[in-house]
Amino acid sequence: MEGFVDHYIVLGLPSGEEALKLSEKEIAKAYKLKALDLHPDKRPDDPDAHDKFQRLKTSYEVLKDEKARKLFDDLLRIQREKQHKKSQVDSKRRKMMSDLEERERSAFSPHPAARAYDEEERIARKLKEEIERIRARHAKKKSGFETPESGVDEKRKEDRSGTGASVQLDKERMLKVSWEKIGEGYTAGRLRQVFSEFGEVEDVVIRSTKKKCSALIVMATKDGAVAATRTLCGDLSNPLLVVPLQKAAQNDFLTAKKSAEAEPRSDIVGAGLQAYEDAVMQRLRKAAMDQKNRGVKPHDQE
Repeated sequence: MEGFVDHYIVLGLPSGEEALKLSEKEIAKAYKLKALDLHPDKRPDDPDAHDKFQRLKTSYEVLKDEKARKLFDDLLRIQREKQHKKSQVDSKRRKMMSDLEERERSAFSPHPAARAYDEEERIARKLKEEIERIRARHAKKKSGFETPESGVDEKRKEDRSGTGASVQLDKERMLKVSWEKIGEGYTAGRLRQVFSEFGEVEDVVIRSTKKKCSALIVMATKDGAVAATRTLCGDLSNPLLVVPLQKAAQNDFLTAKKSAEAEPRSDIVGAGLQAYEDAVMQRLRKAAMDQKNRGVKPHDQE
């Protein structure tokens, strides 16, 4: 098969039926030994060192994933069966099979060899899909800003019957928080402390750019998320802009702050969203300064 890679051989492991007996620990151990040998830092004169190391990582990801390894083992089994049948056929039998194939083609009946080829192609396609899924999963982890539901088990994603309500509920408990990148800013611990005034905080995920910082806050309850959007949070010198990731099903979301006077618009994207957030941040800072002049604490306002 064109482009076929035996992932067991890449890791220096026995292939074929012996590979079926290998444990996850044995596979992991083989990968570590190979990784030490093929790491680009140890092969500065090899122009292909990076590609070889990436192929090693891909093979390891396939073999440590239960579903992908099962598909790959099935693919190897079919290839072994084909090779075994091929080795048993002598010249006379090949002639007989050729005549038989001709008669079967004339009768529009698929030959067993064709069926085996179709099964091999089907499994190869599934294995390719699994490899793409693994790569996509790792790409999400490297992006640095995963929402909690991005890690939901694949089986739950495939089961559409019961996940719609839970994902909807999760989004209603999520808040998008942004602030200017000035002063000490906010850490995950500081944000958890600020929002714990409104209820239990399940998770905090921070994303930082050169000019602005933002975070995703996951509250334990929807009521806590609603309460957090009805007040001015954080330090007066650098207040937090708090907007719901998704408006609650009830129409009890009135505003994140009286000075903003309107709900955050979910239809603003790109540069428009940036300009909108900047405008709201300016109004929040002005409100914070007014409160500071009056001696009012941010959490006292409701």
